[in-house]
Amino acid sequence: MDSLHTLLIWPENPLLSLLVVIFAAIPILYGARQAMHSLLQALFRGISNPLRLLSHWLFKTADTLQERNKIVLLSRGREEVSHGIAKEFERVTNLVQRDLHGYPALQRKLTDEITRIEEEFQKCGEVPPPPPEWTKAVAAIAKIKPSSDGLVERILDDISTSIDEIYEKVVAEYRESYKKRHDILKGFMPFWRSVDQTLKRVDKNLTGMQESAAKIDEQVEKYKQIHAKSDQVEHSLASSSTILFVISLLAITIAAGGAFVNFWLIERPMAAMVGGSEYIVGDIQASYLAAMVIIFFETLMGLFLMESLGYTHLFPLNGINNRMRRWLVWISFGILLILAGVEVALAVMRDMIISADIALKQELAGGSAVKAAVASTWALDIPKAAQMILGFTLPFALAFVAIPLEYLIHSGRTVFGVLLVLGIRGLGFATRFLSSMTRQIGKGMEHLYDAVIFLPLIIEHAVLNRGSRQTTSPGGSGKISSFSKHSAGEHVL
Repeated sequence: MDSLHTLLIWPENPLLSLLVVIFAAIPILYGARQAMHSLLQALFRGISNPLRLLSHWLFKTADTLQERNKIVLLSRGREEVSHGIAKEFERVTNLVQRDLHGYPALQRKLTDEITRIEEEFQKCGEVPPPPPEWTKAVAAIAKIKPSSDGLVERILDDISTSIDEIYEKVVAEYRESYKKRHDILKGFMPFWRSVDQTLKRVDKNLTGMQESAAKIDEQVEKYKQIHAKSDQVEHSLASSSTILFVISLLAITIAAGGAFVNFWLIERPMAAMVGGSEYIVGDIQASYLAAMVIIFFETLMGLFLMESLGYTHLFPLNGINNRMRRWLVWISFGILLILAGVEVALAVMRDMIISADIALKQELAGGSAVKAAVASTWALDIPKAAQMILGFTLPFALAFVAIPLEYLIHSGRTVFGVLLVLGIRGLGFATRFLSSMTRQIGKGMEHLYDAVIFLPLIIEHAVLNRGSRQTTSPGGSGKISSFSKHSAGEHVL
């Protein structure tokens, strides 16, 4: 404060001294106006231009990254479509080899049997018996005119009786013939059913081939769109990747919950095995690390098992032959089964440790050996059985985490790529906004500087306006003096 008072002209009147200093500084500030404007412009341009260049680089990087994401997305979609087409062709090939390879022989057999049926059916046709010779005699007798002769009437009665007997015999023979024909046709029914079932199976197989052909056409059309790099396919693949990422993440979260339960299931017996008072780093006990190693090892064996079975394709195992692949399957499954047995043993050990702890607490509470009042029943073995079941099933459940893990990795590349592009674009917008704000702040500082020296600027403006009126008068030379932009009152308020 003392040094500040020494700078004042009248220390006893600081306000008057400050006004005198300001009025004395205004001519100096007015003289340094051009230099200060240049300094402010250079300073804020030095901040604004790098921000603008950074914004341009960020947008350019976002476009490049988006193009790379599109290439990766289309490549992944092309691979999935190619795999789908290969599977459909394999399905059609298996269908042809399994069900339709004997179709020509079946067709010949059906043709032969149908021909035989037609021949037998023609034999079963109704053939009227030839008329006997005596029908002509009967027709001649029927032409005899009735008379009162008794002999003629008796002959006609005998003929009528014989005709009735012959008619009944012919009808009986006709019915017997039809019964035989019906029995022959009835014997064809099982064969007709067999033929009908065979034809239905062939029709079903042909329908399956048509459905596979339609799916192949759909996949080929999608492959063409991917090859054409259309925006519709890109949006469709991005949407499906996002949905697949969410579902895979949900499955991984559920698997993480199972791993958490498995960890606390085996941590306590592992503490008894490796020592509960041993610490690795900080507060991390050795039992924690041992339990985590077992869980990770189970997950790894499950990953190799799924990879060997061909359900996942995280590792390049295409060069391994089928015999070696089967060996990997059995080795992975055997190690996983051994680990499941180890967890069952640890679960039993955990139950024994808990029972021993409870007994010890009861003895300490009673001051002497106190036995539980509850009798040992099968209900007390339920927790032990549940722990054993969990210890055996959880390792195999963790083995299936390889499938959602693969989809999470492949879809996560697309999802994180899209999020990274959005983040870079947002950062580019922020830097461009800061660059624009910096330029505006620089202009505002220039105007603020002019506002401080407004009185000399008003005088300058008035003098310039008066001079311009004199030069444009009729008696003048008709020429206007030229001034620079700053001296012409560009920054005058």
